[in-house]
Amino acid sequence: MKKESENRWELVMNKMIDSKQWERKTPDQQKNERLKFEIAQELGLLDKVEHLGWKGLTARETGRIGGLMNQKKKEKRNGE
Repeated sequence: MKKESENRWELVMNKMIDSKQWERKTPDQQKNERLKFEIAQELGLLDKVEHLGWKGLTARETGRIGGLMNQKKKEKRNGE
């Protein structure tokens, strides 16, 4: 059961993103997109994103996602 909830962001992402759009993205853009959905799930915002789209989030929520994305990228670069 836990595995299913961990991968829920992948299901939502696949539902929201058109495969043709996905193929046009660079590998870095695809990584960022995956990370964005993963963080939205961690923050409990995935349901809101699924129902309203990214435009349905507040500035504070999108800023939090962006901040955590940068933090995780920085940790990965520094090998932490």
